[in-house]
Amino acid sequence: MSLFERYLSVWVALCLVAGLALGAIIPGVFDALAALEYASINFVVAVLIWAMVYPMMVAVDLSSLARVHERPKGLVITLTVNWLFKPFTMAALGVLFFEFVFAPFIEPGTAGQYIAGMILLGAAPCTAMVFVWSTLTKGDPNYTLAQVSLNDAIMIFAYAPIVALLLGVTDISVPWDTLILTVVLYIVVPLTAGVLTRLHLTRGARSPAEAEAAVARFTAGVKPFSIIGLLATVVLLFGFQGEVILTQPLVIVMIAIPLLIQSYGIFAVAYWAAKAWGVPHKVAAPCAMIGTSNFFELAVAVAIGLFGLNSIAALVTVVGVLVEVPVMLSLVAFANRTRHWFPLDEAPIRASRKQEQSEP
Repeated sequence: MSLFERYLSVWVALCLVAGLALGAIIPGVFDALAALEYASINFVVAVLIWAMVYPMMVAVDLSSLARVHERPKGLVITLTVNWLFKPFTMAALGVLFFEFVFAPFIEPGTAGQYIAGMILLGAAPCTAMVFVWSTLTKGDPNYTLAQVSLNDAIMIFAYAPIVALLLGVTDISVPWDTLILTVVLYIVVPLTAGVLTRLHLTRGARSPAEAEAAVARFTAGVKPFSIIGLLATVVLLFGFQGEVILTQPLVIVMIAIPLLIQSYGIFAVAYWAAKAWGVPHKVAAPCAMIGTSNFFELAVAVAIGLFGLNSIAALVTVVGVLVEVPVMLSLVAFANRTRHWFPLDEAPIRASRKQEQSEP
């Protein structure tokens, strides 16, 4: 894990402060940037989001979907938690905290925005950062790649309907045209670009290792743009949200509380299910990590597209970035300490059993 990734929350916090300061010093610049939009899509933010997402999509190998059958238990848990459990518990927590627990402490009529931001986070399982968490827990790289590729493929078709369903249930107006447009812009377009780039990079490779090395060199070269995109987006969002945050500083804490409960709760469900089902640790750890972590880049983009740059929903998604890294590092440490809870890889176990049965 690089120095930047390890201290991502620190850099995000510094950009938060920078955004608040710049928003107060040069509000006219932020107003001008906010005006650069069409069909609720801000051009500046669109470029920054693409810079964030594109390098991650190049790392996704859709051919790995051919290997999804190799670790069926982990994939069943991942898909169940990510698509049938996580979005709905996130929406429920949003309603519980912002319609009831924190209702006296927020502006009247804004609960829906808080809930919407949480829904947008909950419906987007992580992509790129899962590779980091998997590496830190000595996860199976082939399984990790397969689960990320499968979740990305599902996200193209499932993200918009799930978000629309949950927003509708919580009585939040759903602008379908904007929702579909943002999904196309921030999932389909960068994923297509990533796949085409990967095909170009690996075309002349003589072995899988050589192909992966070519992809790794390219992603390392474009990764700084992803970092710049993330930090610049945080500066912009907190520049726009400066007045809200400075007048209600506890709003960040209120947003963080349900996000923390969701993160640790989702990990506990997936990790316990993997343990109960006898899944090896090198599959169980990344299996639990992908649902716990969020594709916050997509959530930020969709929140801005649906509700605007200076919306509370967009603020919620950015606080998700602030919360995520320290939470995930704590879970990495926990997963490494509990490795002994899980069996060894299934293949050697099956092989040894067959050998025992064949012996007289």
